[in-house]
This record gives sequence, C-alpha cells and structure tokens, in this order.
Amino acid sequence: MKKVILFLADGFEEIEALTVVDVLRRAGIGCDTVSISEDLEVNGAHNIKVIADIKASDVKSKYDGVILPGGMPGTRNLQSSTCVLNTLKQYYEDGRLIGAICAAPIVLSSAGIVKGRKVTSYPGFEKELKEVCYIEEIVVKDDNIITSRGAGTAFDFAVAIMNYLGYEKQGKELKSSMIYHR
Repeated sequence: MKKVILFLADGFEEIEALTVVDVLRRAGIGCDTVSISEDLEVNGAHNIKVIADIKASDVKSKYDGVILPGGMPGTRNLQSSTCVLNTLKQYYEDGRLIGAICAAPIVLSSAGIVKGRKVTSYPGFEKELKEVCYIEEIVVKDDNIITSRGAGTAFDFAVAIMNYLGYEKQGKELKSSMIYHR
C-alpha cells in the first residue's frame, strides 16, 4: 500500500485537505494527517477543528509523497515551517510525489523546488511563483509535482494523486460510485 502525508497548519482550507484525505483513503492509499504544531488539534480557515493523526515531530516512517492544502493563513504557516520546507526538499531530491493545491504551490516555490516547472495555483498567487511555467489548468502534473487551483478542484487533485501512485482503477471506480461527472 502506498502512503502519503498531508500537512495541516492552522488556517488550512478544509475542503482541500479533507477531500484529499477522504478520497485517498477510500482508494486504499494510506494518508496520515500531520500537524505542524505540537498540538494535534488544528483549526481550519472556516473554524472546523480537525485532530491530526500525528505531529510533524513524530513522523518516523518513509512515505511515498507529501501533500499541502491551501487556505489562509494555513499556507503562510506552512511556508514558515522549517520542517515542511525541509521535507519538501528531501522528497523532491528523492523523486517522491509532491502535491500542492490552491495557494500552497507558493510553499513549493519557497522550498526552491519548482523553478522551471509547470505549476498552477489559486488565481493571484502566480505572482509569488517565480521562474515557473504557470498554467491555468484544473490540475497540472510535471514529473513528480502535482498542483491544483482550489477547493472546487480538490476531487480532481485527489484523483491525479491516485493516478500518479498507480491507483487508476480505484480512481475510475470512485468517480462512478461518488457520482462525479468530470
């Protein structure tokens, strides 16, 4: 079974985080939510409290990928986390999956891993994505980096992650069973 981590910071966009976690787990992909603070309880941008599976300081096992939800101020909190930036750099060097949605691609830029890459984001954040090939598509995949535009694209983002990890069949089945029409 493939396993990924999804970082949570106070102010994360709930739809982007929880849709991805839910869809990946339905497909049989392990998806651990990881609080970047020393508290497992993380407050979303719309005051929905979530209990993370583990704290960043407790991440010990090796995962196949790392995912960042957007939201404000969640994205800024991720961007200021040395742990998140170091994890992104290491996963990039190892060629493992890196996913970011909405405003979160700017965190990839802060980590210095998207220069010259095809990237998308929530409209307006392209100004903070220096030296990338910016594309206004729902989901953009460039090698091991997958980016997406926002809350309304979270399901497409999750399916792109499933496909990347080799779960194409499960993606098709989920689209059908969840009555998804794209």
